[in-house]
Amino acid sequence: MDWSIADSRPIWLQLEEQLTKRILSGEYPMGSRMPTVRELAAEAGVNPNTMQRALSALEGSGLVVTQRTAGRVVTEDQQLIHAARKEQAAGLIAAYLQGMQNLGFTEEEARTYLKEGN
Repeated sequence: MDWSIADSRPIWLQLEEQLTKRILSGEYPMGSRMPTVRELAAEAGVNPNTMQRALSALEGSGLVVTQRTAGRVVTEDQQLIHAARKEQAAGLIAAYLQGMQNLGFTEEEARTYLKEGN
């Protein structure tokens, strides 16, 4: 997965979102060791301090935990991962419904299109 950085929002926030998606999609499986700050920063082409801020935010959400000997690892809390995935899905659904409403569709029509795959 490539890193996508836009000028419109804080870089650390974009990094946090992208790392979250990598965790929730299983690219970084539960219990796996995260790459180091420097490795991730080099991969994304950002300052290590910026990546550190993104990882600290992930620790704050509980998706990443620090272990003395292993460094940062992805949480093994299945309920937390499930809740975060559900939250992300709700945001995608809301964006879809808003986009369809902007095109003039009712919510019912939007749901029908979604079910039919049109």
